[in-house]
Amino acid sequence: MTASANRPTDHSFVPRPLFGVGFMLAAMAALPFIDVFAKILGEEGVPILQIVWARLSFGALVTLPLALQKVGVAGLLPRRPLYHGLRAGFLALATFSFFSALTYLPIADALAIFFIQPLIVTVLSAFVLKERVGPRRWAAVAIGFVGTLIIIRPGFVELNPGSLLALAAGGFLAIYFVMTRAISGQAPAIVTTFQTNIVGATLLSLVVPLIWLPPTPAQWAIFLALGAVANFGHFLVVRAYDYAEASLLAPLAYTEMIMATLVGWYFFGDFPDGWTFVGVAVLIGCALYISIRERAAKTA
Repeated sequence: MTASANRPTDHSFVPRPLFGVGFMLAAMAALPFIDVFAKILGEEGVPILQIVWARLSFGALVTLPLALQKVGVAGLLPRRPLYHGLRAGFLALATFSFFSALTYLPIADALAIFFIQPLIVTVLSAFVLKERVGPRRWAAVAIGFVGTLIIIRPGFVELNPGSLLALAAGGFLAIYFVMTRAISGQAPAIVTTFQTNIVGATLLSLVVPLIWLPPTPAQWAIFLALGAVANFGHFLVVRAYDYAEASLLAPLAYTEMIMATLVGWYFFGDFPDGWTFVGVAVLIGCALYISIRERAAKTA
């Protein structure tokens, strides 16, 4: 499951587009392994809530040294704990929904449906952040929704619960991104990432004992790998935004579909059908158009 990041504001922006593109492509190659680890754990019977807890807990553990280096112990506490708690809650819901979808769907199929998230962000940005969205971008959102219907094909194939869960994951993450956009620039990106992880892990720690199953040593290792890969991928995204504009990098997030297809085929023998690729092409086209329109609006 992909991630978003804001360009850090604690140092000057140095435009080096090729560096930014390289970091972003590397991030999109790494992030699908989060889904591989989650799917392996789910198939071994580890409760999904426990996997989400591990993703956030080990994510906090991995980012703690970097966050301490940035701001010290005093700067680790969020200024608006209730707001950060709500953000972390939506991230946990998105992660739980997506990991649950992986128990029903191949990685690439779940990710294809999840790609509706940028379209939902556009809708929420208009109504929540009061950003101006013109008629052509509204048309792109509508067409993108048609792309999602092509992937799911309701009425033509039996509706898979995983499709609904992937849609829910996209919606929850869109809310998380909009809330993140509203506080962008208030803290370095690595500090915000740590705060989100630790707050989410703390909230889940209140309920995860109810469903806890003792992990095997191999599962503990996968938990650690899950948190490490997630934060490594997010770090690469942050570095990408150090060197290139968001309008250039955002469309590259869709290259994650390539690696997701490859790892799904390699580890689980899954491969999307032709209609899934058609729907993904529609979604990518719409997201690219929205990105181009946003760039044009900012430079107008």
